[in-house]
Amino acid sequence: MPDRHLIDVHVLLAHGTELLLTTRRGGAFDGMWHLPSGKLDGGEDVLTAAAREAEEEIGVMIDPGNLTHVHTIHVNGSGPEPRVGLFFVTTRWIGEPSNREPEKCSGLGWFDLHRLPTNLIEYPAAGIRAYRDGVPFSVMGWAPQPGQATISA
Repeated sequence: MPDRHLIDVHVLLAHGTELLLTTRRGGAFDGMWHLPSGKLDGGEDVLTAAAREAEEEIGVMIDPGNLTHVHTIHVNGSGPEPRVGLFFVTTRWIGEPSNREPEKCSGLGWFDLHRLPTNLIEYPAAGIRAYRDGVPFSVMGWAPQPGQATISA
């Protein structure tokens, strides 16, 4: 069976220098902060997926044209299969963010981009740091191959 990779989309809702984070409920990441995010569905482009996830998780409507790609990360070890994470930022949305998935999320909070909570899941933390530092691509969790340079966020 060929190796498979999941595609995740992450939404950075930005208000000035603050980002909206959600607190996960249950499982290995219970009580840890994360970005609104999810997996790409079949037949769906990544911008539509990011807008859909934002509406499902935090109840805001985003025009996919108002999402700007800011980082891609190739991650190993953040789940049973490797993943490609795409991070999109927006400063424009309709609605007030609220917890629309209380079974998966226990709360929302705005955090300064330079003073993020310490209990932030490492995968989205790497994407946020890369966004903040202007790094367009990174890898995480892969063993360096001989003679291959590894870029990390």
